[in-house]
Amino acid sequence: MTHLIRHWKTAASFFFAGVMAASLMFIGIADRGPLAGITSIGGGYDSVSESARYRNMQDTLPSFTAESIREAEKLYGLSFSDAHRDSMMKDVITQLGYYEELRGYDIGNDVMPAMHFDPMLPWHQSEEEQHSIDWMLDEQVELPDEPEELAFYPVEKLAVLIQSGAVTSEELTRMFLERIRRYDDELKTVVTLTDSLALAQARRADREIAEGNYRGLLHGIPYGTKDLLDLKGYPASWGSKIYAGREPDYTAAVISKLEAAGAVHVAKLSLGELAWGDVWFGGMTRTPWNTQYGSSGSSAGSASAVAAGLIPFSIGSETLGSIISPATRNGVTGFRPTFGRVSRQGVMALSWSMDKIGPVTRSAHDAAIVFDAIYGPANRTDASGDGGDATGSGYEKDPSVRDIPFNYDPEFDFENKRIGYIADAFESEHGYHEFDKRVLEKLRDLGAELVPVSLPEITAAPMRIILNVEAAAAFDEVTRSGKDTMMVRQVRDAWPNVFRAARFVPAVEYIQANRIRTLLMKQMDEAISDVDVYVSPSFVGGNLQVTNLTGHPSVSVPTGFDVESGLPVSITFNGHLYDEGTVLSLARAWQMATGYHEKIPPDFAPGSGERERDE
Repeated sequence: MTHLIRHWKTAASFFFAGVMAASLMFIGIADRGPLAGITSIGGGYDSVSESARYRNMQDTLPSFTAESIREAEKLYGLSFSDAHRDSMMKDVITQLGYYEELRGYDIGNDVMPAMHFDPMLPWHQSEEEQHSIDWMLDEQVELPDEPEELAFYPVEKLAVLIQSGAVTSEELTRMFLERIRRYDDELKTVVTLTDSLALAQARRADREIAEGNYRGLLHGIPYGTKDLLDLKGYPASWGSKIYAGREPDYTAAVISKLEAAGAVHVAKLSLGELAWGDVWFGGMTRTPWNTQYGSSGSSAGSASAVAAGLIPFSIGSETLGSIISPATRNGVTGFRPTFGRVSRQGVMALSWSMDKIGPVTRSAHDAAIVFDAIYGPANRTDASGDGGDATGSGYEKDPSVRDIPFNYDPEFDFENKRIGYIADAFESEHGYHEFDKRVLEKLRDLGAELVPVSLPEITAAPMRIILNVEAAAAFDEVTRSGKDTMMVRQVRDAWPNVFRAARFVPAVEYIQANRIRTLLMKQMDEAISDVDVYVSPSFVGGNLQVTNLTGHPSVSVPTGFDVESGLPVSITFNGHLYDEGTVLSLARAWQMATGYHEKIPPDFAPGSGERERDE
C-alpha cells in the first residue's frame, strides 16, 4: 500500500450525524454503545431460539427502529419501502448478535479467509519443465582499490568474489554493518539490526565454502527483510507501536529459504506503518538521492537500504505499489512476482487476495538470482525442516502458492519476442513523458518489435474497496479496541480512517467487486495475448492498479533523474502470469544498454567527493 491511494470521491460532501449513528448501530461498532457488554446471547446461538435472540437484542437497542435502517440506507446507496424495513428488522437485529459472537473469537493475523484468490484462469497454461539456468557470470571480477566500493557491487559480482575466496562473507558483512551504523540515523531504514545473527551466519558460510560446500550464488551474501516478515527470536513490529515488542516463535518461509541458500540476514527493515507509506514509529525513511524526501513505501527501508549501499539486496512486499513505488524513488530494481509465486507464510497479512512478496535489488539479473531462491511453496527448498511453520510440520500454509518452474534466459530474444506498450499511456502528456518516450526509442534501437496494446476497459479504481475491506478485516481488533489512535498518521488518507470507512462497505459490494475483478482478469488476458511482454509508465495509465488486481508480474527499473529534485524516475516491464523469466530478461537487456542502475547516490558513495548524476 502506498501514497498512491487517494481520497475516495463521494456523492455528498457530508452525512448527518444521525446517519452515521444509525449505521454504527446497524453494524454494532458504536463507541460504548448498547452492544458493548454483549459477547454472546444465551451462551451460544445454538442454545436459544431465533425469537428469543431477537427479543434479547431488541432489549439492548431501545432506540433501534425502522427509521434507523432508513438512515443507514443513505450510506449504502439503497432505498427500501417501509414494509421492507419492517420485514428486515428482525434479521438485522439478529445479525448484530452474530457479529458480536464472531468478534468473540481470537483471530490471529495469520488466519486466512476460506475464500482464496487465484489469478490463473481456467484456460491458462504454464510451463511444466524446469530448465537449467546459465547465469552468465563474469568469472574475472576483481576487487576494487577502495574496498568499500563493494557496497555497490551487484550480487552476481559479489558471488564470484566470495566463491573464489577473494573476499569473505564476514568481511562483507562487517562492512555493511559499519555502513548501516554510519548512515542509518539519517535514512532510518533499519528497525532491528540482527548483527550477532549475521556474523554467525557469515562465519558459517565462510567455513562451508572453504570446505567446498558451496550452496549457490547467495551463499555468504548479506541482505535485509521488510519488518513484516517474521524471524524467530527477533521482534517484528510491522512499523507500528501497536505491535512493538511482538516476537514471533517461527520464521517466515522466505527467510528460511534464504537461510537454506546460505544468505546472511543483517537487518529487519522499515516499512510505513502497517504497510502504507514511509512513515513508521521510528520516523520517516528517506531516499539517499535527496534526504529531503521520503523513501516512498511501503517497502521503504528495503529500497532505501539497497540504494544507499547498506545491503546488496532486500525482501519487500507489495499490495498496491509498495515495491514499485519505493524502487522508483530510490533508483533501484523492484520486482513484484505473480500473485502466489512466493509464499507469504510468516508474513503480516494486509490483503489476502493482493499481497505479494518480492526482491529489491541493484539489477534485474540480481532480482532473478534472489527470486530463484525464494519462489514456490515453503517446503520446496527449505532446509530448516519447518518451512517457517511453528508446528514444525513443513507444510505450506499459504494456499495461494503454486509450484511452477522459473525459466530465465539472461539474453532476451529480440528477434522472436513481441514487446507490447500501453499506447495511450505513452502518448499522454505527463511529467516524465520524455523519459518514457526515450525508453521506447532505446528498445527499438535494441531490435524490439513494439506492438501497441490497451489495458482493459473496466475501471480498476472502484475495486480498491477489496483492499480496504480486507485490510480492515486483518486489523479489525485495532479499530474496535480504539488502538488505531496509537498509529502515527492520523489524517484522512491513512489507515485509521480507511479501516473505519471500510466498515461501511456492504458485503454484497465486496463480493460484486471481486466478480468484476474476474471480468478484469479475463479482459487483461485478452489484452496482452498477442505479446510476450509489455512496457508501461510506472504510474500513468492505470497499469499499477490493474496488475495488482490481476496478479501479473512487474519489474521497475530506473530510467534517469528528475532535474529539479534529483530523484530517480522509472519504467515498468510487465509479463504474463508466472512468466517472470521473460520480464526480467527484457529488464536486464534495458539495463545492460543504459546503465542507470549503476548510478550511486553521491552523498553515500565510498570516500569523499560527489559523483555526477545523469539527467
